[in-house]
Order: sequence, then structure tokens, then C-alpha cells
Amino acid sequence: MRHLRNRHLLVADLLLIPLAVYASFALRLDTLNLQPYFGGFLLVTSLSALIIPLLLFHAHLYQSAWRYVSTYELLILLRVVGLAVVLIGGGAYLASLVNPALRIPRSIPLILLPLALGAVSGPRLALRVWARSPRRQPRLLVAPFPVLVVGAGDAGALVVHELLYNPQLGMRVVGMVDDDPLKRGLTIHGVSVLGRREALPDLVHQYQVQQVIIAIPSAAGKDLRAILQICQRVGVQTLTMPSLAELLDGKFTVSQLRKLEITDLLRREPVQTDIAAVRQLVRGRRVLVTGGGGSIGSELCRQLLRCAPAELLVLGHGENSVFELLEELQQILQGSKHKPVLRALIADIRDARRIQALFAQYRPALVFHAAAHKHVPLMELNPIEAFSTNVLGTHNLLAAAEATEVEHFVMISSDKAVNPTSIMGATKRIAEFLVVQAAQRSQRSYAAVRFGNVLGSRGSVVLSFKRQIAAGGPITVTHPDMRRYFMTIPEAVQLVLQAATLGHCGEVFMLEMGEPVRVVDLARDMLRLSGLEEGRDIDIVFTGLRPGEKLFEELFAHGEYYRRTSHAKIFMAERGALDTEHLPWLIAEIERCVREHDEAALCALLPQVIPEYQPVAVAVAAKR
Repeated sequence: MRHLRNRHLLVADLLLIPLAVYASFALRLDTLNLQPYFGGFLLVTSLSALIIPLLLFHAHLYQSAWRYVSTYELLILLRVVGLAVVLIGGGAYLASLVNPALRIPRSIPLILLPLALGAVSGPRLALRVWARSPRRQPRLLVAPFPVLVVGAGDAGALVVHELLYNPQLGMRVVGMVDDDPLKRGLTIHGVSVLGRREALPDLVHQYQVQQVIIAIPSAAGKDLRAILQICQRVGVQTLTMPSLAELLDGKFTVSQLRKLEITDLLRREPVQTDIAAVRQLVRGRRVLVTGGGGSIGSELCRQLLRCAPAELLVLGHGENSVFELLEELQQILQGSKHKPVLRALIADIRDARRIQALFAQYRPALVFHAAAHKHVPLMELNPIEAFSTNVLGTHNLLAAAEATEVEHFVMISSDKAVNPTSIMGATKRIAEFLVVQAAQRSQRSYAAVRFGNVLGSRGSVVLSFKRQIAAGGPITVTHPDMRRYFMTIPEAVQLVLQAATLGHCGEVFMLEMGEPVRVVDLARDMLRLSGLEEGRDIDIVFTGLRPGEKLFEELFAHGEYYRRTSHAKIFMAERGALDTEHLPWLIAEIERCVREHDEAALCALLPQVIPEYQPVAVAVAAKR
């Protein structure tokens, strides 16, 4: 009886469906005496009492939690009852051909449809109303405080609905605000749209509002910043919904409301990607992601899962991060119809034999190479590690990819590879050369994708500022004029996947990064979001540029020019024919220097290979 947990609804159906049939005959005949069609009435009643519950059971509607009924369930009910009436009408017609005493008026099925729908849906809607009536809700010890909702779209309606039916949260929605003049005066779930965002200060004063909820998951950062500034001026707290990237399953609960974060203020317009093209590339194939335990690699794995690969190979050097990611991916797959094979491969990309063996064993069709050392000052002090991982590791992967005929290879590069001033940037530039050479040699779709700083990644400035604020300061910024490009991890990965569909043979793509942000402004925004004030609560201290750092990042190297692609936010860097003949000699020299632990010789190679390389400081000197 597990599938009949709502047995009381089955009893109600068996009682009310015959009444609906009787009402349809009485309305059609305009009398309560059904004697001329009594045989047909008994037949339709029997068929209805049998067919409608059976179809409801088949549609799993006796398992639904009807206190949460929505239009989705009501549409299923409409389809079920509609199909049932067609079957009942057809059965009655066939029966009348065999026995004329079972005939019914031809309009009976049309009259029965709305009455049967009412008989079936009525008790279910009544359950919902009863379950959510005020008397059924827990009593609050304190009076609910008034809140305003900014955004009167679908998301705003969802927030209002959730708050209305969860009074235990202690929030009372007094109104909504929206910049669309056509929504002014509308009511949504009984709550009025009171005006535009500029009216917030007056509305806060008029209704004694204590909290403002921003319900615009697609809003750009500049719009959220403007709303936040208004709310801070009038002294009210702000909460927001998750962004569209966070609402992957489209579901929302009030528990997801949270404080604004710096990633919200830097959010850009949602990325429009050709999901069909990405799925066509990935579906049914074996995909390998290096650096799977890192920030970019793990997000690549999450988004690739949605594209139905046959197998996802997560390659990483740190066992703990790979293990945690696999547990998360398995949790994501629990509710999914498509369940690709997940494999954890613990390996060091610097180990050429291990990489060759793994590629020979699994033969992936697509490789996303996200494993790298990315920390600029640390790599200035540890050039051997930078060369070993970023250059030799990439060389090992490309050699294995060519040997096993990998169809697509995408390397994650960096804007620091453009006119590099750091060892990290220079090694990523050499890695780009290697990708281009491998593409030319194999004539396959191998490409590199450059982008700037990603918010929330390991070692990012945002996490450093958070730690410094939590410790009471000071916040350290290297230079008051330092500017950086920022984008969120989900956005960067979406565009990387899109770029993979555009690659043909050795392209270097650059993601459109928007406007550069002054790092000191980022620090001040984070202070304001924490409710703190510069100079009064926490100081901002300028420490000077570190080895290898630039004041401004660049998007294209000297001698490069960009060409637009079919995607508005992806550009292709082009230059004259790239001389790759020296690369085998370079790899041999790097291997020799790494083997002999000769840091000075390694650094001396860079100006020979990358004429635009201009080191800010020499790592070996910095050590001294």
C-alpha cells in the first residue's frame, strides 16, 4: 500500500466521481429522473469509477504531497481526466452498439469533463488550503517584521509565495518594488507592487521596513550595487536570491536567501551559451579533466555532467580534493536519469609514463586541461615547479593525447600569458605554443582559452580579503592603481565549454572579461558588505608590487590582433605564422635544467623564447 499513501483521496474519488456523473446526466436531461438513460448512467458511472482512479494511480498522483500542489500537478490532473473522459465516451459508444439500452446522450462526455475535473481536484486543493491555513501554522512568539521584495517577476513571486506560506520565518511582505512601469499597481499573491527602486527610502520609512529581499537572480552587479547603496543609506539589511548559475535545478526555497556577497556585485549579464552544441560535443563520450580537484576543474566536472558524457575521468594530484569532488558528483547524479561512469585518477601530470599509461588505458575523446600552478609570487620563488607543471606537464598531456588520437584538447590559460612579466605567465605562454604546435602536427581540434581572475578560486584576492576582515585587518593591497579583470567560476567554465565547440586547429581564445576593477575598490566593497567602515573599523594598507605582478593585465600580446567568433563573449587571438621549430630544443633544455635544478638557466631561457617577456623581478635575486 506504499503507492496509496493518500488512501483518503481514493475514497473521496470513489464517492465524488459518481456524483459528477449523476450531475452531468441531470444537467443534460434537465431533470433528476434518469430513467430513460438509466442503463447508460450505470455504465458511465462504473467506467468512471474504474478508469479515473486507475489513470490517477498510473500518473503517481496518489503519491503526491498535495499540500504543495502547483499548476504542474493540476495540468497532469487535466490530462488524466481528459483521457479518462475520452475512454469513457468511447466505451459507452461501443457498448450502445451491442446493447441500445446502454445508450447515452452524445453531449454527456463534454459535460462530464469539467465536473469530473472538479470532483478530483476539489479535495486535493482543499487539502492544500487546510494544510496552509493560519490555524495550522506554529504560533510566533514575536510579531513578524515587515520586508520589501525588490523584483516583481517570476523570482519575486516565488519569494512572496514562500514567505506567505512560511510564517514561522517571522517575515511579513508589505510590498514589492520593480522598475517596470507596467507592473506598478499589480498585486502578486495579494501583495502590491508599490513603485520603482527609487521609492525604496520612502517605502522603508512608511512601512517601517527592516529588511529588503532582492529577488532578481539575473541582475547585473551594477544594479545590485545600486540597490545595496540605497538600502545602506536608509539603514536596512539586504538579502538576495542565488544567481541563475546557482539555481541549476530551477528550484528555490527560503533557506537559500543569503546576504549579498562580492561575487554578486561583480556579476555580469548572464552568459548565453549554445547548450545544444556543447551537449553534442560531450554526449556519449569519454571526457578527462585534469586538475579536477581545483576550482576550475571541479566546476568543469559539474557542468560536463549536465551534458551526458558516457564517462567522466577526474584526474588530480591531491587525493582529498578529488575524493570530495567525486562524492559531490555522485550526489548530483542521484536524481538524474543519465548516470555516466565516474572515475578518479590520482596522478601527477609531470609523470610522463603514468600519463601515457592512463591515456592508453582509457582513451578519452575530450581532454580539458586545468591543472597548473597559478600563484604569481610563489612561482617567482619556485620556477622549477612552474616549468615542471605548466610546461612539461602540458607537454606530457599533449604527447599522450596525440598518441591516443584524442579528438579535442582544451587547455586553460591565463591573461598573465599576455606580454608576461612573471614566470607563471611565461610558462603559460609556452604551454600555449605547445598546444598550437600539437594542433598543427595532428590537425585536430586542440585549443587554449585565456581568461583573467576568477572570483572565489583558491588563492584568489577575495578569499585573502575575507580572511583579513575576519581577523580584524588590516586589508593589504599592493598598489592603489592595481586593476584586474574578474569573472565568476561558473561563467568562466560556461565560456570554456563554448570555446571547445569553436576550436578547429590551434586557436587561442580569449574570454571577454568586461571592465577591469580596481582591487582597492573591491576591498572597500567587501568592507561595506561586512558592515564595516574603512579607517574606523579596519584599515587598508598598500604594500607595494610583488615580484612578477603587473599594475594592469592585458588581453592580447604584442603582434596579436583579435577576431570575433560566433559567440559575443569569445574572441580569437591571431598573429602571424608561429615559429614552433625551436620547441623540441626548448623542451629538452627545460628538462635538463629541471633535472639539474638550475633555476638561473631556466629563467634565462624565457627572453629567448618569448621576446615580449619583461620580468619585473628575478626570482633568484628575490630569494636572496
